[in-house]
Amino acid sequence: MSYAELFRAFLPEIALTLGALVVLGFDLATGRGKDTAARLRPAVFIGMLALVAALYGSINAGIGSTVFGGVFSLDALTLAARLGVILLAWLTLGLLNDVVTLRHPAEYVAILLLATAGFTLMAGAQQLLVAFLALELASLSLYVLAGWDKSSPQSAEAALKYFLFGAMSAAFLLFGFSLLYGATGSIDLPVIAIHLSLQGMTPLVVVALAMIIVGFGYKAAAAPFHLWAPDAYQGAPASSAALIASASKLAGFALFLRLLWPGLGFTAGRISELPLVVGWTPMVALLALASLLVGNFGALAQSNVRRLLAYSAIAHAGAMLLGVVAAGRAGPGPVFYYAATYGLATVGCFGVVAIVERAGRCQDLTDLAGLYRRSPLLAGCLAVFVLSLAGVPPLAGFFGKFSVFASALKLSGLNGPVGWLTLAAIALSAVGLYYYLLILKQALVAAPKENAATKIAVPVQAGLALLIASALIVLFGLFPSKILQLFG
Repeated sequence: MSYAELFRAFLPEIALTLGALVVLGFDLATGRGKDTAARLRPAVFIGMLALVAALYGSINAGIGSTVFGGVFSLDALTLAARLGVILLAWLTLGLLNDVVTLRHPAEYVAILLLATAGFTLMAGAQQLLVAFLALELASLSLYVLAGWDKSSPQSAEAALKYFLFGAMSAAFLLFGFSLLYGATGSIDLPVIAIHLSLQGMTPLVVVALAMIIVGFGYKAAAAPFHLWAPDAYQGAPASSAALIASASKLAGFALFLRLLWPGLGFTAGRISELPLVVGWTPMVALLALASLLVGNFGALAQSNVRRLLAYSAIAHAGAMLLGVVAAGRAGPGPVFYYAATYGLATVGCFGVVAIVERAGRCQDLTDLAGLYRRSPLLAGCLAVFVLSLAGVPPLAGFFGKFSVFASALKLSGLNGPVGWLTLAAIALSAVGLYYYLLILKQALVAAPKENAATKIAVPVQAGLALLIASALIVLFGLFPSKILQLFG
């Protein structure tokens, strides 16, 4: 492979890394003595240019074969995941304009770009070592972003819990990778697949699979490995929480799909009908069921907006894991569509929370009371985001759930464990609709608090980001086949 081809394949990561360096250098050269707002504007502008360059690089790389000795794949999943995480990072940057108390803005933008570089590498990793390094690049960046608000004890607590749980999950994941290497003698996914097809399930492989799924369960905030998520979502700055909940989840599930089906597909086992066959699909199905139950019923008890969104994320992780089980037959399209549309809605929700916080306080559900009077724009955008999360047609969230549930039912219909799990997921979606309507009740029906600001000023840049996210949710809901066609 020539250096020109290598440069073309990794242009998104190069653009993001150079963007991070330029942000730091420009701030060091021109930002001394200026206030935070004056330093934030050029940092955000340079960061957005770097993301646009990365977007162009992703499209220009196209869809081809593996590169760099087979450690990175340029396929439809890589292209779609790259475009998705770059778009979500761009929207997150657009919401930074309203964070006037952000300290060290250039460093914040630089670390956000490095996290995005980790996400784009995760999307196409074909080797265990590259996958782990990309995952840790993204994770270490997110740990820092979660604890960025040094004036808030809750932010420090969020970062500490996120870091401790993340470090534990990295240990499980790396130990599982090492056992998998010991069982197959390779860290390349295609070679691992060949060895597993010949030797089948062994006790060592079973332990390796359990370790890997535990590690990814932590990263995806799937029950029972979800305990860090509510505190991290509540304490982190709104923009950091948005990135953790959206782009991180999209890139993580893209990597999870690539690892499990092309790499470990011969150890999937059987869950479509009884009796079950030992493999990773029964393990993932159990995580999916636990996440659906814990996420939906846990959200019912929440009065804090951010913690409610965290338990909502746990429930959505369960639905995506159900799509992972069905991806062997349906392909990665339904899971990607679900994760991408969920990410758009979540970024939008945290964007609204950030702007309301700027005007006063936005912790409890009652802090959203009368939002339709205080800012019709924020209330309208929030309605689109929340209804999409609830799965109300014709918004994109409905078709995300529909595609995942339909792909799962194609395995064995309503007979067998997958069919029963799908029915449970559909029934629990009704529970989710209830707590999402609680948010809309406060924002669209309840009267404003007496001490609340009469009007909320929406920064132009943040308002534009919210409108773009809302428009994309409506557009993807009207034309879902356009996204799914990327995967054939």
